Amino acid sequence: MAKFKVLLVDDELDFQKIMGVHIKGWGYDLITASNGKEALAAVKDEKPDLVILDYVMPDMDGIKALRLIRQIDAKLPVIMFTANPDIKSIKGSKKLGVCAYVPKFCLYTNMPSQLKEELEKIRKAR
Repeated sequence: MAKFKVLLVDDELDFQKIMGVHIKGWGYDLITASNGKEALAAVKDEKPDLVILDYVMPDMDGIKALRLIRQIDAKLPVIMFTANPDIKSIKGSKKLGVCAYVPKFCLYTNMPSQLKEELEKIRKAR
């Protein structure tokens, strides 16, 4: 049985590495991209089962990247990640069918365990 492939898109390479260790440790195959353009190529070429997408990135933000991802695969599950959650970003991502919205850093949550929980829910649903 093929492993569940997760595409992690984040322009902060240190954060990407740390989260990549978690994701691989949870038993998922990891694909990484550091910007929207790389993410689109990975969606086309690698056919991930799920995308974890940073909201704030240079050149192409997460919403624009998500719009273009939806043109490639309208049903691909996406979890939106951001260090700066706000109502505008949440509303914009929800309209594009985001499965979950996980703040990168929050004093009141354990972000890795919240992300793991969301990944498991999506994997089980597929």
